Amino acid sequence: MNPIATLYMANGSKVVIELFPENAPNTVNSFIWAASNGYLDNHTIERIVPGNWIDMSYSAFNHTECHYLLPAEFTLNPDAVPLDSHPGCVCMGGYGEAGLASCEFFFPLRDCPDHKGIYPVFGKVIEGMEEIYRLEKVETVPVDFPIPGVEVNRPVEPQILERVELELHGVTYPEPIRVENPDLPITWTQKF
Repeated sequence: MNPIATLYMANGSKVVIELFPENAPNTVNSFIWAASNGYLDNHTIERIVPGNWIDMSYSAFNHTECHYLLPAEFTLNPDAVPLDSHPGCVCMGGYGEAGLASCEFFFPLRDCPDHKGIYPVFGKVIEGMEEIYRLEKVETVPVDFPIPGVEVNRPVEPQILERVELELHGVTYPEPIRVENPDLPITWTQKF
């Protein structure tokens, strides 16, 4: 039985995700580690790009404990089968062509075939897609972002992930394997 994560939003809605440890094991471990330590709680969604994605964070959830990068999932786990990225999936974000990521995640709002094998699909929404589509439509303002060519918009009215609850069905998941001494993304080390 796959683990389940329930994202409770401050507006009273929730998004329930089934996680896929067979398809993206280290990515799932990273998400579970961050969620179980409370690092995703009380976080304001940082990026909404209508028609593209809801990006929960680009600041490592404002926790220095989350300032780590994961090795590329499908190099680390060559037997894992990368899934197609499309609406209804939850994917791990990444930096650069290698797709190095941490615990940041996003919900695609369109089919993203170019993400396959780079930004791992590590789960699917089993309840609450209406909340994802509501978030797509909230009023946003542009952010002066330090990475050229990247569109970043933040909600005018804060959209807050209040807490994440996990149902692990009695399974203990290990801490994620991390890259040693990584060069951290500028968005983690600079306030703007």
